[in-house]
Amino acid sequence: MRMYDIIEKKRDGGELTKEEIEFFIRGYVSGDIPDYQASALLMAIYFKGMTEEETATLTMSMANSGDTVDLSSIPGIKVDKHSTGGVGDKTTLVISPIVASLGVPVAKMSGRGLGHTGGTVDKMESIPGMQTFLDRERFFDIVRKVGVSVIGQSGNLVPADKKLYALRDVTATVDSIPLIASSIMSKKIAAGSDCILLDVKEGSGAFMKTVDDSIRLAEAMVSIGEHVGRRTVALITDMSRPLGNAIGNSLEICEVCDTLKGHGPADLTAICIELAANMLYLAGKGSIEECKRMAQGQLHNGEAYERLKEMVAAQGGDIAVLDDNSKFQQAKVRHEVYAQQDGWFYAMDTEKCGIASVELGAGREKKDDPIDYSAGIILKKKVGDKVQKGEPLAVFYTSDPSRCAQAERLFESAVTIRDGAPEEIPLIYARVTRDGVERY
Repeated sequence: MRMYDIIEKKRDGGELTKEEIEFFIRGYVSGDIPDYQASALLMAIYFKGMTEEETATLTMSMANSGDTVDLSSIPGIKVDKHSTGGVGDKTTLVISPIVASLGVPVAKMSGRGLGHTGGTVDKMESIPGMQTFLDRERFFDIVRKVGVSVIGQSGNLVPADKKLYALRDVTATVDSIPLIASSIMSKKIAAGSDCILLDVKEGSGAFMKTVDDSIRLAEAMVSIGEHVGRRTVALITDMSRPLGNAIGNSLEICEVCDTLKGHGPADLTAICIELAANMLYLAGKGSIEECKRMAQGQLHNGEAYERLKEMVAAQGGDIAVLDDNSKFQQAKVRHEVYAQQDGWFYAMDTEKCGIASVELGAGREKKDDPIDYSAGIILKKKVGDKVQKGEPLAVFYTSDPSRCAQAERLFESAVTIRDGAPEEIPLIYARVTRDGVERY
């Protein structure tokens, strides 16, 4: 078998066999296939696409390219959740304790933030003492005892994706639905859960900018999951505005606590209820409506919040900061940003808002950049609100006052204020299952 023939076949629109795809992944990971040939195949896939069968085979070949996680020693149906990323998206730390408190184990591996999107691991590490890299047996033991553990991705999990993503990033082949879908799903499948819930973001702060593109990606990922025997559901959710009011690591942990105590922002609470309900549904806990009622109940009875504290304590974190948020490290600088005119908060470029929080120190532009855990933005007004000139739109937090000017310019350029009120934007656009697409 020759790589030349595989490239030529895909270039001409042919369907690759299981053996050809496995040959490519095995050879590229081992170093036998050079970057220039891998790049040629990626570009051919970009232009010619892949069938459902090809995409599923590519995904499984990538998933099996390194270590895989066997969760069979943990009783029950394990449900994983993946978000395609956004600004203010702290849903994992809300829904995982909800679901665990209702008897569904969550053994989740999450990532760090890069660019304008925040990472769950960074948010968790704003809690003093919190350990996000655990050996596998301790990880499993916490899930067995507490019902939930969220850790960083470690070890040799899906090395094919690491190599291919780095190559796609420099060869203009990132924006390909089969390649995006196989990248995401290979990691979810290697992580070992029985069922997978996908939160596919749409809008100015998301990778997919339209509902139709988001649905196409969701359909591809659901097809992969079902094809390889993992029950999979996707929700298409809005990211044309930040989720909740807090952007930044410890600020978002405070908002997680508020939400689990039953008084979080309405948009964050609503999406978390929907996501948790779908995870419970996948685990066989009842109909979607029954699962929604169960999830809502856990925000009011305090059990989900207590489950979060148990997980944090089990992973070495100081739970005192959860009960008293003033014990978090506090930013040295508090800077208000004011509306420049009367009107309605009409729209937001959410990506620019996320970049503004990075500028304040809350995120990283390069993988090894340090993070100021106290930095970030609290939104005082959101899309759809009426505003008056001179009213605070947001409060910036940072340890470096020199960061405020550029962050303010970015934030102000992200905000559109007009005379008329905007149309109401839905929080959830569609639900994608093996049976098709349900638009809301």
